[in-house]
Amino acid sequence: MVGTARYSEEFKQDAIKLVASTGRSINSVAKDLGVNTESLRKWVRTAEAAQVGGGGEPMTPAEREELKRLRKQVRELELEKEILKKAAQYFAKEMGR
Repeated sequence: MVGTARYSEEFKQDAIKLVASTGRSINSVAKDLGVNTESLRKWVRTAEAAQVGGGGEPMTPAEREELKRLRKQVRELELEKEILKKAAQYFAKEMGR
C-alpha cells in the first residue's frame, strides 16, 4: 500500500500510553512520533472505548468477568421464560377444550 504506514500494536499502545501519561495533546505526541494526528486520535478513542464501562470508569477484570457471567445468565433466563410462556399457552389451550 503506497502512502500508508503500518504500525505495530506495541507501537500504538506505547503512543496511547504516552498521550495518557504525559498529559500532552494528541497533536503534540503525534508530531513527535511522526504519526498522523487523526490516526493517533482514533487509537486513543478506541483504547478508551475498550476500557470504559457503563459508569465511565475503567472496568476491572473481575467486573468484565461478572458482566460476561451475567449476560450468559440473562440469555438462559430469557430462554426459560420463553419455554414457560409456551407451556402456559399450551395448557391454557388444553383447559379450554
